[in-house]
Amino acid sequence: MQVQTAYKSPLHQTVSTTVTDYWNDSCSVEELTYAIEHGAVGATSNPTIVLNVLKKEMHLWRERIYAIIRENPTWNEEQITWKLIEEMAVKGAELLLPVFERERGLKGRLSIQTNPQFYRNAQAIVEQAVHFHSLAPNLQVKIPVTRAGVQAIEEATYRGVNINATVCFCVPQALAVAEAVERGLRRREAEGLPVETMRPVCTIMVGRLDDWLHVLEKRDGIIVTPGYPDWAGIACLKKAYGLYQQRGYRTRLLSAAYRHHLHWSEFIGGDIVLTIPYEWQKLFNASTVEVKERFHNPVPPEVVATLLRLFPDFRRAYAEDGLRVEEFDTFGPTVRTLRAFIASFHDLVGVIRDFMLPNPDVILV
Repeated sequence: MQVQTAYKSPLHQTVSTTVTDYWNDSCSVEELTYAIEHGAVGATSNPTIVLNVLKKEMHLWRERIYAIIRENPTWNEEQITWKLIEEMAVKGAELLLPVFERERGLKGRLSIQTNPQFYRNAQAIVEQAVHFHSLAPNLQVKIPVTRAGVQAIEEATYRGVNINATVCFCVPQALAVAEAVERGLRRREAEGLPVETMRPVCTIMVGRLDDWLHVLEKRDGIIVTPGYPDWAGIACLKKAYGLYQQRGYRTRLLSAAYRHHLHWSEFIGGDIVLTIPYEWQKLFNASTVEVKERFHNPVPPEVVATLLRLFPDFRRAYAEDGLRVEEFDTFGPTVRTLRAFIASFHDLVGVIRDFMLPNPDVILV
C-alpha cells in the first residue's frame, strides 16, 4: 500500500529541509496568513509596505483610523499616522505570536521600521526603537545602517531591543552592524542582563544593489554582459556570510528586495532569513525551480571579476573596507532607498490627511 504524503510548496520545502528561514515582507493580514501557512516564521514592514497594505486592506482599517482621530483630538497627522503604523504592526505580531511561543522567543517576530526621517539622529532612533519594543513581546525594530543608525543599533541592542538593520546593501555595512550589535550585547552581558532570546538580524537589500548597478549602466554608459549585475547583491551577501561565520557574530543575515528567483534559489541552505514579498512567494510556490542547497555554491568568478572591473561602486560594496561608516549616508543605494522610504511616509501621511481634512471638492463631486 502506497502512503501519500502531504504536498509541500517550494518555500515550505526550503524551510523544512534546510536551516534557511523565511519571513513575509509585509504586515498585511491576508499576505501574512498565507505566508505562515507556507512555513514563514516572521514578517517585516516599512513605510512603502504599510502604504500598500493600507490601500489593499482599507476595509479593515477605515473605522479604526476615524476612531484614532476622535480619541486624540489634539494630535497632528503625523502622530495619527504613527499610531496607525504601530497598530498595524501589533496586529501582524499577533498573527505570529503562536510561532513566537512555539519557538520560545527565537522566531515569530514582526519588524516595524523607525521613522526614516531620523536617519541622521541616533538619539531619536533609539527612543523610538525602545518605544516600539514595548508594544508587543514579538516586535523587532528596523534601524537604517547610516552613520547615526550604527550608533543607534549598539545602544538599542544594549537596551534589549531586537534590531533588524535595514537600508543596508553591502559588506562594509553588514560588518558595521555586526560589530555594533556585539558591542551592545557585550555591554548587556557585563551588567548581567539577558541576551539568550535576542535574535538581531542584518538585512542586505540585495535587489537594490542590483538596481543601482543597472542605474550606473545607463548613467555611465557601461557595457556589461546581460545578467551580470543581477548577481551583485548575491555576491555581497555570500561574502558577508562567510565573514560572519569566521568571526562568530551573533547577528543573522537576511536577504530582501527581490527581483528574480536567484534571490531565493541561490540562498537555499544558508543559515539566513529570506524576507519575501507576497507576489514573489506566489511565483516561487508555483515554479518548477528545484529546491536544493545552493548557498555554498560560489558566485561565478567571471561575474565577480567583471563587476569589480567595471563598477567602482561594486568594489566599494564587495570589499570589507570599501566604505567607511562616514560614507554610508552618501552611498547611491542608501540615498535612493531613504528617499523612497521618506516619500512613502509622506504619501501615507497624505492618506491620513484625507481622513482628517476631507477634500471638499471631492466630496461635492
